[in-house]
Amino acid sequence: MKLTYGLLAFFLSATTLLTAQKKDITLEDIWGGTFRQERMESLRSLNNGNEYVVLNFDRESGTSSIDVFSYETGKKTRTILNSGDLDGIQYFSGYEFSDNENKLILGTEIESIYRHSTRGIFYVYDLKSKELQKISEDKIKEPTLSPNGEKVAYVFENNIYVKDLASGEVTQVTTDGEWNKIINGVTDWVYEEEFSFVRAFEWNKDSDKIAFLRFDESEVPEFSMDVFGQDLYPSKTTFKYPKAGEKNSDVSLHIYDLQKNTISDADLGDYEDFYIPRIKWTNDADILSAQLLNRHQNVLDLFFINAKTNEAKIVLTEKDEAYVDVTDNLTFLEDNSFIWTSEKDGWNHIYHYDKSGKLKNQVTRGNWEVTNYYGFDPKSKTIFFQSTENGSINRDVFSIKANGKNKKQLTDKVGQNSADFSADYTYFINSFNSATTPYEFTLHRAKDGKLVREILDNQKLLKQMADYKFVPKEFSTLAVNGEDLNMWMIKPANFDETKQYPLFIAQYSGPGSQEVGNRFHGTNDYWYQMLAGKGYIVVGIDPRGTGYKGAAFKKVTQKELGKYEVEDIIEAARILGEREYIDSENMGIWGWSYGGFMSSNALLKGNDVYKMAIAVAPVTSWRFYDSIYTERYMTTPQENPSGYDENSPINHVEKLKGDYLLVHGTGDDNVHVQNTMRMIEALVQANKQFDWAIYPDKNHGIYGGNTRLHLYTLMTNFIEENLKVNPNIKSSL
Repeated sequence: MKLTYGLLAFFLSATTLLTAQKKDITLEDIWGGTFRQERMESLRSLNNGNEYVVLNFDRESGTSSIDVFSYETGKKTRTILNSGDLDGIQYFSGYEFSDNENKLILGTEIESIYRHSTRGIFYVYDLKSKELQKISEDKIKEPTLSPNGEKVAYVFENNIYVKDLASGEVTQVTTDGEWNKIINGVTDWVYEEEFSFVRAFEWNKDSDKIAFLRFDESEVPEFSMDVFGQDLYPSKTTFKYPKAGEKNSDVSLHIYDLQKNTISDADLGDYEDFYIPRIKWTNDADILSAQLLNRHQNVLDLFFINAKTNEAKIVLTEKDEAYVDVTDNLTFLEDNSFIWTSEKDGWNHIYHYDKSGKLKNQVTRGNWEVTNYYGFDPKSKTIFFQSTENGSINRDVFSIKANGKNKKQLTDKVGQNSADFSADYTYFINSFNSATTPYEFTLHRAKDGKLVREILDNQKLLKQMADYKFVPKEFSTLAVNGEDLNMWMIKPANFDETKQYPLFIAQYSGPGSQEVGNRFHGTNDYWYQMLAGKGYIVVGIDPRGTGYKGAAFKKVTQKELGKYEVEDIIEAARILGEREYIDSENMGIWGWSYGGFMSSNALLKGNDVYKMAIAVAPVTSWRFYDSIYTERYMTTPQENPSGYDENSPINHVEKLKGDYLLVHGTGDDNVHVQNTMRMIEALVQANKQFDWAIYPDKNHGIYGGNTRLHLYTLMTNFIEENLKVNPNIKSSL
């Protein structure tokens, strides 16, 4: 069919008129909650497998309630507890059931310490007697009910205590706890940050023994930060922080026998300078498992310790030329055989071992990654997991028999599928999203994935977004340095391939990470859409060293962080700059944390490619970062000085030619502001001009009040000032 000129002109003008009514995305929209998605409240399956509970908060009354819902109907069936019925508690902000669901721990006055750790005032509520009992008058850490619900263990001032709930008697288990010296039952800073756990004690299933870790951090160097606050004089916070190559805590494993009121020391052999990143009781109440990791983190031994005889034996050893990942996937079956995940065949897969550590079979296999292990159903002998079998940028949920047979795909939408299973594995709630679909929550049967009901979607958000200028991400791969790197691209809405656009690259690039995923907009994605609306082409890319494409791809950066991935990021921009529609003289990059380390290196080492860079909270020398993370990939600075120094941006400041914005929070306990201050001094001494911003008392996330709005305004202005958009190509939408 042919269109006459007049009809074509009418069609184009009508289209322009229609799209011209769409609104620009603003930073106020992004940080003011305009695009907020609805999510499911945090839920916990009840043991019956037919119901789940949700913690709700009533803003009008200011009360909390634990409400029960039916999986099958989604309807509320009852309320277990409402704080309005309790004396002494206006509301609670957290709860935890005993294993038998007869008692609840309720958390109030919770305050954060570091990334994962908190302290607060806690109560135990007896669901049968309706009695409420305060655990301690002090703010305590990690209260945990015994499996039989009769006692509660907790940590206060670095010591472990056990309270008998019937008598009210409190037993102090350890007595040597002291700030910045000895820690019992919770982790030190670096374990919390890098091994991602806080509670370092575990009840056995008979409730008569507690295994716990003890950290002696007496000789660990201290790090201090000024806290500027609102007072006339700043204060100072000091904590133990082992930097790469420095002294770590001496960690030891102990077992407390409640009946004998004695502590025994687990004899783990002649190990030196090691970590214990996980402890877990087996289904035998006298057999404790412990994972020991050497300081290089490339040899992991799984121990079984007999609590009666104190005999310890190694049942499994994992070795890797680079490093062994620590996970929470260890699962003990009824016969004390166990499920384990490993990258030993080059891809992360599930393995089944007998109780002596002999391999029974490799459960999953293929050139794809198991990305989440959900659990084992003993009735059907079925394992549930998530994987990248349908592409590294996608996730799907599967089931498979423990013998490796009868694998089923339980999800059918292309994008990010994530499951939350009922306690008896009858149902799972699937959380789905993709680049074009915001979060959808649906209920499915676990045995076959059949849809039971739709729970929640975000169609309201999609309708709201229709009023704004959005352009879909284009997913592709880019051939760089012999690898096909995953990439997404957002073009301006009025893109014209005969014109040239400035390029802005977004990346994180850290080991095992992923920037390029088929998932819906995060907060930064709205910012990228806003930049595209201003006339920029925005690209996300995952260089070598990132995750979900096999161990070889991920671990190629070993001992050389900042070498291969920086080479990829520079070469990728150079290749993209050869496209006729990209202005190769007008390319920039940004990143946060590891991404800031990368963007700094890219601007310095790629000074003939990148015109500008933004680095937020960057590592500027791996010598400044913590021992566990850094040495996992780099070994120690004493062993690998060239790997540390040749790839750290602080040692390449003389190469600065472009425009550089450096941002940090002074309260960053993770990547210390020391990184930025030392980088600034190096730049000053090299007589290099740059821009920088410091956010007082803000941590690694740099947020609170208007902080994020201010930061993104600063970065947007910097981009517009230093990556000039040709006025003739700005979006006309």
